[in-house]
Amino acid sequence: MKIKCPYCSKENDWSSDNPFRPFCSERCKLIDFGAWAKEEHIISGNSEIDDHMSEDNNSRPFKPPDS
Repeated sequence: MKIKCPYCSKENDWSSDNPFRPFCSERCKLIDFGAWAKEEHIISGNSEIDDHMSEDNNSRPFKPPDS
């Protein structure tokens, strides 16, 4: 099956022979990963859940790991 790379739109095969699928190359895969890391892409969601989760995490005291 032929697919287009989500980053550069180059046509490539969707097969186990392509370890970077759905991307055409490691370069495109890493560029996309970097965009997620820099929060250039987001998945929209329920902000109430996000707020609840952040409040829950902030209410717990930080306990350092045992050495």
